[in-house]
Amino acid sequence: MGMEHIIDDLSRPFPLTPLGTAWEVVTDGVMGGVSRGQMRREVIAGRDAIRMTGDVRTENNGGFVQMALDLAPGARAVDASGWAGIVMEVCGPPEEYNLHLRTSDIVRPWQSYRCGFRTGAEWQRVTLPFAGFAAHRTEAPLDLRRLRRIGIVAIGRAFRADLSVARLALYG
Repeated sequence: MGMEHIIDDLSRPFPLTPLGTAWEVVTDGVMGGVSRGQMRREVIAGRDAIRMTGDVRTENNGGFVQMALDLAPGARAVDASGWAGIVMEVCGPPEEYNLHLRTSDIVRPWQSYRCGFRTGAEWQRVTLPFAGFAAHRTEAPLDLRRLRRIGIVAIGRAFRADLSVARLALYG
């Protein structure tokens, strides 16, 4: 596959990353929804992982729980234009999730660039090429020179989220 640039390999105390930033849980409560979520560090199927769990609910125009990470301190943008996409190692009950990207061009909380992926009961490597991300509620093209934030999201329908991540990187 070639080169990789670590976003998080869980080598720092939770919730910190090698980027000097920290994971946070964000729910639809920021927009009036009632979904609930949490994340914690656990050993899942023999591996250190960040585990996000929660109940995604669609009342009050809600419907998401996410673990989000700024890619540079101070929410500065990073240039990811030399990379092909995101690779991560995930595990959880079989379910559909999204990876959301935000750039400096995105100003509204509901705007992002999205790509879906599935989890399985065993650890698996998921590769998401940047070309596979679709703009959501924005006309701005995905400018990888201005990548600012990443979110791993349980979204769009009522369900019990349970997703573990052991590693996250840019690949090229």
